[in-house]
Amino acid sequence: MSLSPLAVQKIQHPLKARMLQVRRVTPLNPDMVRITLGGDDLAGFLSASFDDHVKLFLPPAPGAKPALPVIGPKGPAFPEGRPRPVSRDYTPRLYDAGAQELHIDFVLHHSGPATDWAAGAKPGDFLGVAGPRGSFIIPHGYDWHLLIGDETAIPAIGRRLAELPAHTRAIAVIKTRNASARTDFETRCGLDIEWVLEEAAEAGGMDALERAVRAVALPAGEGYAWAAGEYTDIKRIREHLVEERGIDKSRIRAASYWRKAAEATHVNFE
Repeated sequence: MSLSPLAVQKIQHPLKARMLQVRRVTPLNPDMVRITLGGDDLAGFLSASFDDHVKLFLPPAPGAKPALPVIGPKGPAFPEGRPRPVSRDYTPRLYDAGAQELHIDFVLHHSGPATDWAAGAKPGDFLGVAGPRGSFIIPHGYDWHLLIGDETAIPAIGRRLAELPAHTRAIAVIKTRNASARTDFETRCGLDIEWVLEEAAEAGGMDALERAVRAVALPAGEGYAWAAGEYTDIKRIREHLVEERGIDKSRIRAASYWRKAAEATHVNFE
């Protein structure tokens, strides 16, 4: 039986750990930098969806190589006698198979080990990368795509907008800490975008991003909503879309990329 053209697909990829090196460091704006990684280990890399994530293994010191897991029948295992590296999840912004280069964007003012590494990265530095384990493929054939997120979601949103065809429409609502974090996206689709500045929550806990989403007028036709960012913000926005907008849960993909007062969290809301 053939799948509906609007059915999402989940596919798995063989898991491989790769030792890569920084080729270029490109500032995108005062708040974000793009790290271009390369190396023979990139052969066979596959990222089939705009919101895939890879695991980054950070080196213990500048210029050092991080320990990489060995992928066995029971999953990844780290070599004995070596410190287990700090790891974080990030979106593959772009993979250029011809050049064997992987681009990853980092927000610089969110404190943390990955941010600190990216702020000091230089050509030749090593970084471990594993994954993606799988991809959640949302078809392009919807009439409209609602994309919601904070700065941590900008790489995924940018990739999605670059991939959407001209006949579709996208509505993007993005919250940033500073106006300088805003970026120009390359896209062929019709795009309506609203940038929201982070601010203190209103009485009752409503965040600026949620308030902006509530004001969006959704187009007619078949649509899909995607949202990613801080846990509480995205959880509330998803509840609003389901309970108040009446969007079926099968037409929403929502994920927590980070959580206040917690480290290294990544949660998909089902």
